[in-house]
Amino acid sequence: MTRTARAIGRSLRAYYGDAHRTTRMEALLSQFIRPGDLVFDIGAHVGDRTACARRLGARVIALEPQHAVFRALQRLHGRDPDVTLVRAAVGSTCGTTVLHLNSRNPTVATASTTFVAAADGAEGWAEQCWDGRIEVPVTTLDALIARYGFPAFAKIDVEGLEDAVVAGLSTALPALSVEFTTLQRDVAGRALERLEALGTYRCNYALGERHTLCLPEWCSPAAMARHVADLPHDTNSGDIYLRLD
Repeated sequence: MTRTARAIGRSLRAYYGDAHRTTRMEALLSQFIRPGDLVFDIGAHVGDRTACARRLGARVIALEPQHAVFRALQRLHGRDPDVTLVRAAVGSTCGTTVLHLNSRNPTVATASTTFVAAADGAEGWAEQCWDGRIEVPVTTLDALIARYGFPAFAKIDVEGLEDAVVAGLSTALPALSVEFTTLQRDVAGRALERLEALGTYRCNYALGERHTLCLPEWCSPAAMARHVADLPHDTNSGDIYLRLD
């Protein structure tokens, strides 16, 4: 078995094997997703959020650019008529990009060279090695909307290019989540600025894989950027949730 296959196996156990995590995720996403909704899963990896959205009755467009991970997605969701799988990255413009692969941890594959540089020598990232590269197609949120329709919710988790993804959006979505890392807080800041320019959003956040909102009250994008800036480095990552006010 290859290193990548073993890593995908670990992801499947981690993301599908914890019933408490699954329950928390479903409770959180049910605040944004209703039966019949369309959901975009940007950076689907092994599709645990796709699975959650389907349990909530939504149709899903799931995008994942990695070959091996995409094959796992096909095995898990390829026969579901309400899931459309797209092997592509998402960015600010349509075209192609170079995806940096991490064979030991495909979860952190990235098209961002600055993300790779930020991780080099950073605390908590010493064991990460991007040891492969492939060229992949890139689409945009606007192009996805034109092809598949307007989503009620979009999840964006693309390892350091979240700001580029929302730069390819010209209309405010009702709700979305945007991953952040303490390696590159500025990426989250730019994404929040862009979304604030599109609509009047209120924000909250969840840390790591806890799927529990941290703030008792929802706040503005500017306030959320300050919350992210103040987090300790070992927080590592989380997801910012935004909904139109």
